[in-house]
Parts: sequence; structure tokens; C-alpha cells
Amino acid sequence: MPGARAATVPIATLLTAAVLALTACGGAEERPAAPSGATATSVDAAPSTAAAPSPGATAGALPETISFSARTIDGGTFAGSSLAGKPAVLWFWAAWCSRCRGVAGEVAAVQRDNAARVNLIGVAGLGSGDEAMRRFARDTGIDGFPNLSDDDGQVWRRFKVTSQEHYVLLDSAGTVVYSGPLSQPELRNRVSGLS
Repeated sequence: MPGARAATVPIATLLTAAVLALTACGGAEERPAAPSGATATSVDAAPSTAAAPSPGATAGALPETISFSARTIDGGTFAGSSLAGKPAVLWFWAAWCSRCRGVAGEVAAVQRDNAARVNLIGVAGLGSGDEAMRRFARDTGIDGFPNLSDDDGQVWRRFKVTSQEHYVLLDSAGTVVYSGPLSQPELRNRVSGLS
């Protein structure tokens, strides 16, 4: 079309979204196998080095894991530094993910039940789009806690997340103590043990 300009999307973004759509969010299945090479980590296994504090960090310095900022789905700014001193759960989701939609109410309940001692942050992305993210949050009741708009994948890459409906748990020092999928009973159990 003369005068029309095609939108360009980096090929890596398209490939990542396609792979994740095909492997990670199938709807009815309980939990898909992790993509090749991806593993869940916990304090019992080798912890993820994706967001480990930098070797040069000094006492009182902000841990590398929470040294970031991002835009919220409402257009505000979220400072990762606001997570300092309190355990946190980062829930990675996509607006088009039926499994994410299916657990959203329980994730919101976990947040309400633990709000006084644990931060819970949603991290939406993978081509969800701003309006779809806002609609998902409103429709599922997760608009009571911060949700980040991360379609460019900045926060996803920081924590080496490769599929949606994924959790990253941080202790109060900002250390990753778990990264991977969780059933809702497992989520509640792990959140109760965070300090």
C-alpha cells in the first residue's frame, strides 16, 4: 500500500513468542515440560545466577536483582528498589495465556493473604499488548498489586524466564531462592517459608 508503513518487530521477539506460545501455554494441560535447557531452581538445587548480586556489591548496596525499573500496565513507573528488605514473588504471565488466567484468582488470593510480609509483582509480556494486559488484570482481579508491562522482555531476560506462568521468589536480601513453575499449593507453601 502506498504511504503505509509496516510495523517492524525484532525477529528474536517473534521467535520467542512463537516458541512460548507453542510450548508453554496450552490451556488444559496441568504443566508443560520446560523448554529444552530450562530448569527450575530452588534453594535445594543450584540457584539461578540470573540475578545474583554483583561480586562488587557492598553491604547496604542495592542487590543487582532489584536494580531495575519498569513501566506498569497502568503507565506508571515501578522501581525494583521498592522490593528491598522484604521477600518478593514475581509472577510472569501473558494476557493470552489460558493457564495464567486460570490461576490468576489464586495468585491474587496469595497476595492478599501475605501482603503485610511479602511483595507480589506481576510481570506481563510476550506480546500481550497494553490494553490486553489491563483487561486481563481487571477481569481476573489481579489489579490489586503492581503488574509490570514487559512486552520488550527486559525483566523476563533479567531473571532468565523463558515461559509464562513462571515464578521467581526472592528473599528479603534480594537473593533468588526459587525460579520455575509452581502449582498453587506449592506457591502457597513456598511463600509461607519466605523470609
